[in-house]
This record gives sequence, C-alpha cells and structure tokens, in this order.
Amino acid sequence: MVGGRKMSYKNKTKIDIIFDVINYTLMIALSIAFIYPFWQTIVLSFSSPKYAYSLGVKLWPQGFNLKSYEEVFKSKVIYTGFINSLTRTLIGTTLTILVTYCGAYALSKKNLPFRNIITLLILFTMFFSGGLIPSFLLVNSLKMHNTIWALIFPITTSAWNLIITRNFIASLPESLEEAALVDGAHPIAVVFRIMFPLSMPIIAVLALWSAVHHWNSWFDAMIYIRDEEKMVLQQILRRIIIDDSKDIMETAGLLTITTAQTTPETIKSATIVVTMLPIILVYPFLQKYFVKGIMIGALKG
Repeated sequence: MVGGRKMSYKNKTKIDIIFDVINYTLMIALSIAFIYPFWQTIVLSFSSPKYAYSLGVKLWPQGFNLKSYEEVFKSKVIYTGFINSLTRTLIGTTLTILVTYCGAYALSKKNLPFRNIITLLILFTMFFSGGLIPSFLLVNSLKMHNTIWALIFPITTSAWNLIITRNFIASLPESLEEAALVDGAHPIAVVFRIMFPLSMPIIAVLALWSAVHHWNSWFDAMIYIRDEEKMVLQQILRRIIIDDSKDIMETAGLLTITTAQTTPETIKSATIVVTMLPIILVYPFLQKYFVKGIMIGALKG
C-alpha cells in the first residue's frame, strides 16, 4: 500500500499537486469557518463575563463557571419550551413515520388503481403549494390555532419523503410478502411485522429528518402559537437572541443573579448549547442507517 501510494504521488503532475493543495486548503478553511462559531458559543457559555465581553478569537474558556447553565436550567420558560419541543418532536416524528410509510407502501404496489396519477399529483406539490395565507386559514378553520397540532399535522408528511420511501420499499423482495400471505398472514401483519423491520434504514432517515425539522422549527410556532406556556424552545431562543433584550431574559427567568457571574452573552450561548445538544446526541445512533437508506431510496424503485 505504501509503495502504491508513493507511485501515485510520483505520477502526479505539477497541476495535480497544485490543485490538491488548493482543494485541501479550501476544505480546511471551510471546516474552520463552519466549526468555529459553534465552538465559540460553547466557549462563551462556560466563560466569565469579563472574558465574554473581551474582543478577539476565543479558543478556550477562561474564568470557567457554570452559572449561565444554572440560570438556563432554573428558568421556567426554558423548561416549558423544552418540554413543548420534546413533545412536538416525539409526536410529530412518530406520525411522520407511520403516515409516510403507509402511504409509500401503497404507492409501491403496481396494482394500485390510478397509481401513476396519484404519484404525479403528489409530485406536483413538490413544486407548487398553496402558500402561507391559505395554510393559515386552513389551520384556523380546523380550530388548531394556538395548539401543538398546528405545528404537527401540516408537516406530517411530504412528497419527497413519500417518494424515497416508496422507492426503498419497491426495492425489497416481493417474495417475502407473497410467502407471508400464503402462510395466512393478514396484510396489516405483513406490513408491520415483515416489511417495516426490513425498512429500518429508510425509517431512520425519516426519523432523523423529521426530528431535526420539528426540533429546529420556530417560524410556524411564531405564526400559530400565542400563549407563552405553549411556545417551543426555538421560539423562545429566537426571542432571546434576535430581539436582544435584557427584559426578555428577565421575563424568561434569566439573569436573576449578579452580572458579575453571568451576562446576556453567556446566557445566550448557554441557551443555544442546551437547545442544540439533544439533536446532536441523537444523530450518531441513526448515522449508520442514514447513507444506506437515502441511497437506496433515491436510486431504486
């Protein structure tokens, strides 16, 4: 391997070497540009107020303290928003998986009446939608305004999710279903006891996409949710960061100790870390299924 690697470098022209140097330099620079803002946020959340207000690049916490996190975890508004976001994510992801899988399973069957027409109608929605105002009027007419269901039902499934899930199911051997039906299995049992376990890669993809979307969404909550006790965490985080007001933090139960221990900047950083940590912890458990599921779902069918 070493010898072959050396030969490959020897066979490269000067233009190839220059291209590799430029390519690696750009990739490293982009990686630093993407990673550093997250790292600085983490550093500020653990740093002293004096260090947080200082200028310059911050690579490591100074004046290490956990007061900002104590303030965040003591806040009733943050706690309520966290519970609301968690509830929305769990219910929304579960419904997305069930509805999308059932719809995709039906579309994967060639003997489905009007299968091509239904697929075209679904694809049409990928490029054209009713818009925000009709969606708001629909949610309002269904009495879902200012409820958690306004954040879940409108995005239960999508054309893209249906298509890649359909393609994945179509790639599974039909002989398994036929054998189960011959043995007397009920069609519902075939779907959920045979096909569903075999579809774990695409289920993991759906779960990851749906969970990330529900957890990070704030715009729909800003439109449909009015009561403070029903707000999701991202909506509260947006008010703290974008509105940039000390009064909002105090309303949220933050900044209740002396400014010698915390500042608005350290509080914001700690809130951001607490908000993004759960979804980051979930991702590694689904990563092994992600590539396989998305590749099969996108290319076959």
